[in-house]
Amino acid sequence: MSQVNHLTVLGSGVLGGQIAWHSAFKGKNVVVYDISEEALARCRAAQEHYAAIYLKPEIGASEADVESTRQRLTFTTDLARAVAQADLVIEAVPEIPDVKTSVYRQMAPLLPAHAVVATNSSTFLPSDFAAATGRPDKFCALHYANYIWSANVVEIMPHAATARATLETVTQFAIETGMVPIPVGTEHNGYVINTWFPALLSAAQSLVTNGIATPEDVDRTFLIANRGARMGPFGMMDIVGMKTTYDVSTYWGHVRGDAQMLANAQYIKTHLMDKGRTGMLAGKGYYDYPNPAFEAADFLAVPPLSQLSDIVDRCIPKA
Repeated sequence: MSQVNHLTVLGSGVLGGQIAWHSAFKGKNVVVYDISEEALARCRAAQEHYAAIYLKPEIGASEADVESTRQRLTFTTDLARAVAQADLVIEAVPEIPDVKTSVYRQMAPLLPAHAVVATNSSTFLPSDFAAATGRPDKFCALHYANYIWSANVVEIMPHAATARATLETVTQFAIETGMVPIPVGTEHNGYVINTWFPALLSAAQSLVTNGIATPEDVDRTFLIANRGARMGPFGMMDIVGMKTTYDVSTYWGHVRGDAQMLANAQYIKTHLMDKGRTGMLAGKGYYDYPNPAFEAADFLAVPPLSQLSDIVDRCIPKA
């Protein structure tokens, strides 16, 4: 028998919206919480995009499946209402420790006694927030990857006080919702995926920040070296969203005294966020959507000789 029939997702951003939609598709009743109606409206719009993806042959959902998914979703800005019936709460709020801690403290007295809580944090440890939850034994990390309908992997990481029953609950939930559970044997910032993924994005962003290459050319090198990959680092960054990328780069740049990470964060703010280019959900980030340049048939083609002068110009350092 399932231990989780009622799921609450805190935060309706990129991953929060995906987790909510996919879990509802897999038969769970899901409440999505965020602090504003505007954020929830953006989530609903994104989920209509997901609906179109699920109707494609790769997933093969029917119109009835999609409508049933919609019926299992509820959206609210009322935290008490959001968690009132929760068997499991997945926190997917911004990657800012004070924000996460504040949400946990507000939520703690509102939760049903049996409810399990998990963080979808991409970089922080469950022990960073366990005390704030008020139920450290019922708390762990449950970290998803973007595009969870195809990148169906979830990392499960306890802290020292996490009960075995909690891990059994979240692992069963992962399997019931079509995820491949990846056990993380000891607390580690970055888990498995986000040990190598931010390093990739940071290296790519540094190339652009420092004027070494364009985003398109960085992605070309990646896609040619990894034939069959769906997108390169800057396409991935658009999915993550500039706000999350900026927050992570700013936080770890200060923690590590890493001037390059801070320069990358400032570049993202100045060249993208301040211009409304906040990522795929906004319709524009490094690329314009719904038809990003990296999906064009000729993106990886050998260029015609007519482009020779432009290519040479880009080899010459700018004054």
